[in-house]
Amino acid sequence: MMSYLIDGFALALRPDNLLYCFIGVFWGTIVGVLPGLGPLAGLTLLLPLTFHLEPASAIIMLAGIFYGAMYGGSTTSILLRMPGEAASVITCLDGHEMAKQGRAGPALVVVAIGSFVGGTVSVVGLMMFAPLLAKLMLQVGPAAEFALMVFALLVMSLIGTGHVLKTVTMILLGLVIGTIGLDPITGYPRYTFGLIELSDGISFVGMALGLFGVSEILLNLENIANVKPIRPTLKSLMPRWQDLRDAAPSIGRGSAIGFLFGFIPGISHVISTFVSYAVEKRISKHPEQFGHGAIAGVAGPETANNATTGSAMIPLLVLGIPAIPATAILLSALMIHGLQPGPELISKHPEIFWGLIASMYIGNFMLLILNLPLVGLFVNLLRVPYAYLAPTVLLFCIIGIYSVNTNASDILIMVGFGLLGYLLRKFKFDAAPLLLAVVLGERIEVSLRRALIISDGSYIGLLQGGASKIFVSAVVLLVVLQFVAVLLGYRKKMFSDV
Repeated sequence: MMSYLIDGFALALRPDNLLYCFIGVFWGTIVGVLPGLGPLAGLTLLLPLTFHLEPASAIIMLAGIFYGAMYGGSTTSILLRMPGEAASVITCLDGHEMAKQGRAGPALVVVAIGSFVGGTVSVVGLMMFAPLLAKLMLQVGPAAEFALMVFALLVMSLIGTGHVLKTVTMILLGLVIGTIGLDPITGYPRYTFGLIELSDGISFVGMALGLFGVSEILLNLENIANVKPIRPTLKSLMPRWQDLRDAAPSIGRGSAIGFLFGFIPGISHVISTFVSYAVEKRISKHPEQFGHGAIAGVAGPETANNATTGSAMIPLLVLGIPAIPATAILLSALMIHGLQPGPELISKHPEIFWGLIASMYIGNFMLLILNLPLVGLFVNLLRVPYAYLAPTVLLFCIIGIYSVNTNASDILIMVGFGLLGYLLRKFKFDAAPLLLAVVLGERIEVSLRRALIISDGSYIGLLQGGASKIFVSAVVLLVVLQFVAVLLGYRKKMFSDV
């Protein structure tokens, strides 16, 4: 293994490959920071440029875009409450609160450190455990995937910043919205009202920017005279020693959670961030601080988000299965260059596999060096008076949302959900569970229906297989524990002040 890794570093440290790695992480950071763009859009835009490169150089650059964009999405979530993708939604809750308290600098620094640690840990895991985890991943069938998604929604119902009934309402609304579009099994249109634009469902990016970004702007416009620009001092840009101490355990736990969830096919990067947030809130001595600027609520999820990047490569490289949408672009790039992902990739093309691993070590270090000096630049965006900042942000949102699908209806979706988000926040509903339910809704439906097809309609089939039993047991245990908590009076506020 060490011999192969040395050969991989020899390939990755070639001047041309170093340049391609830097281009990848730099472009990835840019598309991550811009509202509306994310790793999928960043990879799609530069994929044609790799057709004439060597296979190793092309994969190194595209992988750099992938994990660079996963990091960059946190910047606008913290500064402007603008999540560019699903994995950045949970960062808005505490990250933006820290920014409003004048602590955007510490939040961004902790995110940079956590992303570096999480990304590095996942690469080490990719190198050491790829074959073993690939075998385990094969045990995750439709029934187990369904139970896992339900478990994620139950966890979300417990970590929402609002009351549990309001959170459950948002989850149910999200599941309904997730059914809009073509039936994933039969292809029959559902709730499209004859509109071709709704055939692919509701644009997630439009929903996210509307529910969080546009609604934030509308709330601030109510009292724009009192919205003062934040003028950070040089001292406030750097985290305190106590901040680093508080964030260190969260970074460690986030690395483990992100890596474990990364190799499961589905929405691994989304689930890992929500689970990490739930864990941090549950074990915190001050859970009431979450949603109001807790640094652990930023460090844990963002570390988990970046830790999935390495382990998400395991199903791609070892089995040829793209675990998340962005890795589907990497799959197509490998095939374009005549490389068939799967068990034989490591044996037939070890230089590609180990060169990619070595480049991910280097790329994570580049991201750390690149983004720490940019913290001051990013935070200074908050100095701009809000009367100028709001229309500029809206313009970027419109450009970003249109560039994803070149579809003007996505702009209308963003505006519509912006108004909905404004009303929800007025009535103290949390929009994060709604977005998670929309993301997971199709996966839940497809997994359930496939499991029932396999078992000839028998619901007992949901319990077949070791992975299914583990996840179903976790769901049942979580429900029982919450029921006991209500009986004992630990959750008396669940139904009060709704």
